[in-house]
Amino acid sequence: MLNFDVLIIGSGLAGQAAALRLAGHCRVALISKRRLEDSASGQAQGGIAAVLDSQDSIEEHIHDTLVAGAWLNDRKATRHVVENGRRAIEWLIEQGVPFTQDADGYHLTREGGHSARRIIHVADATGSAVQDTLTPKVRAASNITVLENHIAIDLITADKLGSSNKRCLGAYVLDTENDKVITISAASTLIAAGGAGKVYLYTTNPDTSTGDGIAMAWRAGCRVANMEFIQFHPTCLYHPKAKSFLISEAVRGEGGLLKLPDGSRFMPEHDQRAELAPRDIVARAIDFERKKRGLDCVFLDISHKGETFIRQHFPTIHARCLELGIDIAREPIPVVPAAHYSCGGVVCDRRGRTDVDGLYVAGEASCTGLHGANRLASNSLLECLVFAEAAVNDILTLRPTPLPALPEWDESRVTDADEEVVISHNWDELRRFMWDYVGIVRTNKRLKRALRRVRLLKREIHEFYSHFRVSHDLIELRNLVLTAELIIRCAIRRHESRGLHYSLDYPETAEKIRNTVLQGRPGA
Repeated sequence: MLNFDVLIIGSGLAGQAAALRLAGHCRVALISKRRLEDSASGQAQGGIAAVLDSQDSIEEHIHDTLVAGAWLNDRKATRHVVENGRRAIEWLIEQGVPFTQDADGYHLTREGGHSARRIIHVADATGSAVQDTLTPKVRAASNITVLENHIAIDLITADKLGSSNKRCLGAYVLDTENDKVITISAASTLIAAGGAGKVYLYTTNPDTSTGDGIAMAWRAGCRVANMEFIQFHPTCLYHPKAKSFLISEAVRGEGGLLKLPDGSRFMPEHDQRAELAPRDIVARAIDFERKKRGLDCVFLDISHKGETFIRQHFPTIHARCLELGIDIAREPIPVVPAAHYSCGGVVCDRRGRTDVDGLYVAGEASCTGLHGANRLASNSLLECLVFAEAAVNDILTLRPTPLPALPEWDESRVTDADEEVVISHNWDELRRFMWDYVGIVRTNKRLKRALRRVRLLKREIHEFYSHFRVSHDLIELRNLVLTAELIIRCAIRRHESRGLHYSLDYPETAEKIRNTVLQGRPGA
């Protein structure tokens, strides 16, 4: 058994920021399913939203966030994040993140849903630049033990050991390189495991986004909320050789126009903000036009801005598209919507605390109340930074308490899997029916059909999990099918259309604003 003061599950921005802030005070274990660099944070292109310009204001950023979130946002949490935005950015600058500058200082761009330029960025590869800056510091910190190629199986809670206390004591973790389950004991555990985009057939997320943190917290007894609000990014590159490549929101923010194959625009017919409307509106508009006209994709055209401008502002996108034979300085980019971000997750307070003592959450796995029914562009990395700091501050106030000895992982009643093909088939079936039945536009009939299917899969996967040794793929599939069920159950409960949840059976937005909250069940 390994013993630490704090266990962090996930190596994206929330996890690494928390680890670095803790490193000078206590012993930290940071586990990553693959390499530290392989996170959704590292793939973020656009940037980080914060009030950094004298022409901007806290109140305007808050208002934009509430409008985008269809007023479902928690007002206090939203204000907390926005007011701490500048300090979060200053911390990144202190770490050495090379944000793009111009003659007036740091360059700020604008994205859909924002009333001002407030997106600080590193060209069009902000997430990568932030990770490249923080990761070497994490690796060099003497108090941080980095466990790459390790995937958490389940949290260990006191009630599972016969105690009446609802407290997290650590986790069971699979070392995938050595095929060995290890037990990690920790006084505090932070879930920073990201979202669940891989529950859908088409997604901008990396392969690591399988809802692990949400599923583990649910099984530990935490509440989850607003899982129905899955953000579909409007503009994912449509190309047979492009896997999950995102075309940044900033392309539209800098003047990119959405067009049909004949070159005509369509967004002005759907919203007065046209291409600068929030993502949910743009995604539904594209979905509508594709279905109405039988199109495989629509087109995003930035070519009128000229090659110099495009190379300067979007070097990564320009280079990747060129590799695929698309010169965005001379022709439009074929795009389709794809699952991008989970606005719901594990319920926590403004200190990142969950329903289970000693268990915290930050980043996409959380439901802080910031995003409401739809995330405003570039608020996600900001939320990672602010809530990572909040969780750290709370952890550092705790008095050290002795932990009980934890039982080792028991494999005495399982055998090696006889047919691994079951995992791949169930994975494929799950992602396809989630895309077909629980996508951008929903109906009661589709949701009920999806719930029946997911519960059948869940039983089959549970039986497989109960009889065979765990593997990386089995752990992810078990978490993914549970997360899918939570998404569907939340969607069925919402009898209105709001933000990212659009129902043909309930097309109107209800006057009463409410969250969809599900109570976790230990061992579920």
